[in-house]
Amino acid sequence: MSRFAHIPLNTAGRDYAVGDIHGHFSRLQAALDRIGFDPRRDRLFSVGDLVDRGPQNEQALKWLGQPWFFAVQGNHEALAIKLCEGGTLDLTMYRNCGGGWFLDSSAEKKRLFASAFRRMPLALEVQTADGLVGLVHADCPFGSWNTLRDYLEDRLPAEPRVEEICQWSRTRLRTRNVLGVDGVRAVLVGHTPLREPETLGNVMHIDTAGWSEGFFTLVDLQTLQYLNVPPPKAPLG
Repeated sequence: MSRFAHIPLNTAGRDYAVGDIHGHFSRLQAALDRIGFDPRRDRLFSVGDLVDRGPQNEQALKWLGQPWFFAVQGNHEALAIKLCEGGTLDLTMYRNCGGGWFLDSSAEKKRLFASAFRRMPLALEVQTADGLVGLVHADCPFGSWNTLRDYLEDRLPAEPRVEEICQWSRTRLRTRNVLGVDGVRAVLVGHTPLREPETLGNVMHIDTAGWSEGFFTLVDLQTLQYLNVPPPKAPLG
């Protein structure tokens, strides 16, 4: 797949987006079940970071193989790719961030996952009845979605740090930037775990730590409503 993907209108069902998954696919499936997600008609879009931190990292390949599941490449997928390509990596940091399962995998398994991760685009856009919705892992490095699309489709010259901003930046949240991104109804991002989802301009931050002690926030891409699905309560006794 190219570094940018366009997904056409879903004429059969509903489209949802979800924040970082980090190896907790059973929790995510439970959240989808509670909203009546139907894989025969509905689609799910992920802002990346499918793996690390959780116990079900190997399910990432199964989910990536589903026709109703789409994901952009997060920084954790980028770390796995970098390791397999022989890039310089702080292995202690990587293990501390949940990458131990990957570091301890066989060379064959590493290649299998890295190959799948390379096929994930850095950004994607989804056509809805009211216009485009964009997804990128951490932030859009430009004030225009069209510029990001052109850049990732190699129609603009290389610029330093564009990919880094897409996958690593927390500047928008830190500076409370409400300018937004032109050319799309909204841009959905993850990367920074929050107690609750937050919108700055038209950039929707939806990682509410469903992979930890929070909950998975789902977004209806037609209405752009947050669907906050808390984890099930523990049984008494």
